[in-house]
Amino acid sequence: MRDKVFIIAEAGVNHNGSLAVAERMVKVAAAAGADAIKFQTFVPEALVTRHAGLAGYQKDAYQGKMTQLKMLQKLRLDLPAHKKLIRCCQRRGIIFLSTPFDEASLGMLRDLGLAMIKIPSGEITNRRLLHLAGSLRKKIILSTGMADTLEIARALSVLMAAGTPKSAITVMHSHSEYPTEFRDANLRAVHTIRQRFGIRVGYSDHTLGFEAAIAAVALGAEVIEKHFTLDKSLPGPDQKASITPSELGQMVRAIRNIEVALGTGIKRPSPREMRNRKSVRKSIVAAIAICKGEKFTKDNLALKRPGSGLDPFQLNRVIGRRAKRYYPPDALIRL
Repeated sequence: MRDKVFIIAEAGVNHNGSLAVAERMVKVAAAAGADAIKFQTFVPEALVTRHAGLAGYQKDAYQGKMTQLKMLQKLRLDLPAHKKLIRCCQRRGIIFLSTPFDEASLGMLRDLGLAMIKIPSGEITNRRLLHLAGSLRKKIILSTGMADTLEIARALSVLMAAGTPKSAITVMHSHSEYPTEFRDANLRAVHTIRQRFGIRVGYSDHTLGFEAAIAAVALGAEVIEKHFTLDKSLPGPDQKASITPSELGQMVRAIRNIEVALGTGIKRPSPREMRNRKSVRKSIVAAIAICKGEKFTKDNLALKRPGSGLDPFQLNRVIGRRAKRYYPPDALIRL
């Protein structure tokens, strides 16, 4: 049986640059039962040019009234904020994670002692960042939105060549549109990635609700990441594609139920089934009164509950034999 699904509550930038909001999100994620909460770490000026425009979903959130640089400057959490959030996570018993979007941010997370690094989908072609992340020899979560299998293979090659073993890497299937339409979720890619690369696979869910995340677990995803927010009406690029605190708790409970329900894969009756078997299976019984010495035939035998007598598969062995005693109707036949 596989290990417990690792659930990441993605805070992202839904704190809108407010440490107080970020700390409240830590409390919510911990209360919901998530294993980790993930933020984003970036230096805006190192991430985008002054003239970089907003992505489509970002334009929807801001009505296209700012550049990416201005947006990111409003959403950034500085080093002191990171340290406070790490302490907050430690108090709440939840793992602090963050995604670095540039080399300086990766170095900062390294210095903060993070045991796991999440590489975002947009950086899967950033060979330098991949190499630096791989050289840290920490656990790596690699998101693959907008990527094909050749790009995944190339990124994995860089990470492993830099020193990170395949066993320390989880490849996250994802779709980089916020929200993602169900027709674009392509959850079978979870299986494709696992088969193609022989690697641990997860799913970063950007659909509305959390049905897709639950289905991904059933398909074998071992890590689930889902954006959440304190309030969908808050400003910001990811709020509308996020789930509420209540929904986050529901998702965690559903995943825990599903992973238990998946079981071992061995098909055999459980102890609880065994106690019901006699009541619901059938036995060979007398359909009518059968005298001693009379032959058993298909006409004087029947198959009825309970299943405490001869198995119905024995019927052909019984037909043609002679009764060794008298059987009233419904009596279990004995050989």
